[in-house]
Amino acid sequence: MQEFTPNTLSQRLVELGLVEPIQVEQAWSEVGSSEGTCEDLIRVLLRKELVTNFQIDRVLKNERLGYFYGHYKVMYLIGVGTFARVYRAVHRDSGRVVAVKVLRKRFREEQVQLDQFLREGRMGLKLKHPNIVQIYEVNNDPRAPYLVMEFVEGQTLREMMKVRKILEPPTALKLTADVANALAYALTQGITHRDLKLSNILIGSSGRAKLVDFGLASISDTSSDAKVIDSPNARAIDYAALERGTGVRKDDPRSDIYFLGCILYNVISGKAPLTETRDRLQRLNITRFREIPPLGSVTPDLHPSILAICAKAMELEADKRYQTADEMYHDLRNALERLEKGTAVSEAASTNATVGNDVPVVESQEGRNKTVMVIESKADLQDLMREKLKSRGYRVLVFSNPDRAIDRFANDDVTPAHCVIFSAPELGTQALEAFNRFATDEKTKDIPAILLVDRKQQHIIRGAIMAPHRLMLAMPLKVRELRIALLKLLGTPASANPTAD
Repeated sequence: MQEFTPNTLSQRLVELGLVEPIQVEQAWSEVGSSEGTCEDLIRVLLRKELVTNFQIDRVLKNERLGYFYGHYKVMYLIGVGTFARVYRAVHRDSGRVVAVKVLRKRFREEQVQLDQFLREGRMGLKLKHPNIVQIYEVNNDPRAPYLVMEFVEGQTLREMMKVRKILEPPTALKLTADVANALAYALTQGITHRDLKLSNILIGSSGRAKLVDFGLASISDTSSDAKVIDSPNARAIDYAALERGTGVRKDDPRSDIYFLGCILYNVISGKAPLTETRDRLQRLNITRFREIPPLGSVTPDLHPSILAICAKAMELEADKRYQTADEMYHDLRNALERLEKGTAVSEAASTNATVGNDVPVVESQEGRNKTVMVIESKADLQDLMREKLKSRGYRVLVFSNPDRAIDRFANDDVTPAHCVIFSAPELGTQALEAFNRFATDEKTKDIPAILLVDRKQQHIIRGAIMAPHRLMLAMPLKVRELRIALLKLLGTPASANPTAD
């Protein structure tokens, strides 16, 4: 490694085009001493934002290339993938911020990979859609082929999941719908993706999902196991395994739908549906796909519409799957609308469940912007409470497992509910323990809670930790009584009228 003096470092920064001579002179004047060191110069340049740490590290390592790609100056490394490195860069004249994707050195001498990189980049030039990261320029620079792309301020879905572990159903549906919309549009241009995975979905600061890397996982020959496993991308092997195992042609657009279903399964359950393995021959085994447990067995408290969408997208038999991404998109949007707005279900009024009298469903906004979590193991009571509360404007989350429900408050960045209803008639002591744990945990002790009990459960009634914001209601229960309790705990809007029932 070359040892730089203040003079040689200044010369090198100017030679590389990172700073202008006048800027170096001004930086030295701020150092304010003829005895200034390289560290002094670097400190001033960094403070004035004339260079970045990434650039300085490369200069000090005596790297001569990689500072500019065409008219774009590289600022930082922002991502490393199988095929390429991605940098944040700015146009040297206009200052426009972009992402520059550069093919990695080991693929530049492989003509097949080089051609594929450039071909897919050129295909991406015609994809102009709000849910697709736009490609602006494709350059076959003999030293380093690169693509100039839209820069998305945000994070990948993979990075988001590392922090959040599980996404709320509305968020999961919205992001999945964004991707389905992107796939539907791309297919109108004759393009499939072939590399659907969490790291290829970018989540912008506005919350919109954008798909990147169309087609870069596709492989030219799937005629033998040896040729398939030579692919440098593991997801390409998964696509090949699915298509060969189910007897469909390579590049079938329904393969993207299957893996989008896998993404929905993953983000809403926190678990990847396909068993992870680095053994490429094992990845080719269709048994991996047959052994996926149903989403409902992994996350049993989900709305039936979510389970149905995921099951249809992940049908192993391609003819039973969604046939187009557009079909899946519309189902996702409809399910999201039902979750966000709530719908009255006529079957709820005719049930023989003991909660509530058969009152007509009347639209109301008394629960607007309020989320209630219901912990109940009995399916008909779950459905009835969900629909009765939704009809009054509440957003409702339903769980059958108390521990899993409470864990949401520990794991989520945002408090998932404004009030929690614990139902003890079926859950018994399990509901009591959860209710009391909720009262003593530092993160949840101030959140309103309601305990539903059978009058015969005296040990539960005596053992419950009570407070002004923690109520106990006896079963059987009228809807009006539950609504009054919620209004008391959460505040009564001026227009609310619980006697309307």
